[in-house]
Amino acid sequence: MSAVAHTELPGLRLLHRGKVRDTYDLGTELLIVATDRISVFDRVLPTLIPDKGKVLTALSSYWFGRLAHIIPNHLLSDGTDGWPSLLRGVAPEIDGRAMIVRRANRIDYECVVRGYLAGSGWAEYAKHGTLAGEAMPSGLREAERLPQPRFTPARKNESGQDENISQKILHHELGADVAKSLERASVRLYEAGRDHTEARGMLLADTKFEFGYVDGALTLIDEALTPDSSRFWHADTYRPGQAPPSLDKQPVRDWIAGSGWDRVSAPPGLPAHVVEATRRRYLDAYRRITGEELQI
Repeated sequence: MSAVAHTELPGLRLLHRGKVRDTYDLGTELLIVATDRISVFDRVLPTLIPDKGKVLTALSSYWFGRLAHIIPNHLLSDGTDGWPSLLRGVAPEIDGRAMIVRRANRIDYECVVRGYLAGSGWAEYAKHGTLAGEAMPSGLREAERLPQPRFTPARKNESGQDENISQKILHHELGADVAKSLERASVRLYEAGRDHTEARGMLLADTKFEFGYVDGALTLIDEALTPDSSRFWHADTYRPGQAPPSLDKQPVRDWIAGSGWDRVSAPPGLPAHVVEATRRRYLDAYRRITGEELQI
């Protein structure tokens, strides 16, 4: 299996190399290429997960199509109908892992929606009895389904982890109208994703969205409901009170946590069995969500 660590596309100007994606300037548009890099604890690991970038691109394209009735998104092409002449010389490298998208003025906040009490949401509740700074009923268990989805925003940081904030802070920093629009859109997108995945035997525990403005309209950008941005659980093994295994990079997190890495020095490489277990989870998430095998 081949994997892509980074891209260098002749004739195109690289605007940004993120943890996973390389973004190129196409003038009024952008080319976003999802590599097979993987990160944990805000560090990119030296080991790649083959086909991970193709899963992220194919799933985002799938969801952008399904969710377009809720809010516009920035996707123009995922290459399935061919690339413009500008990109044909580099098509073999980007096929299956790239999107041409509209430029957007990004809103620098993560719009997180939680349907279950997990991850940092559970950690906050266990310590303070709150979720995003708001009081919650007592006695909730880890992985408990919430009475209704909760919008829990986070401020994006250029380096380090994003910072969870309350809705009150979001309203103060963005204004009530924008904050309410983000909440409404995020919850509607989550509910649509939740209903679809539940019908496929999966639970959407939580997810995060990013938004920007395109021609003055609020627009969904970046990715949508992928294993990198969402926590998916198998419905048939779900039990409240314990953290279910996730269809994402959990094998990597578990192995790194037990590796003795100090999170300061260069991160270690992953053993082959962890790479393959993670790859299988990404491909399984795609198959379950779309009902098809990813063509790789």
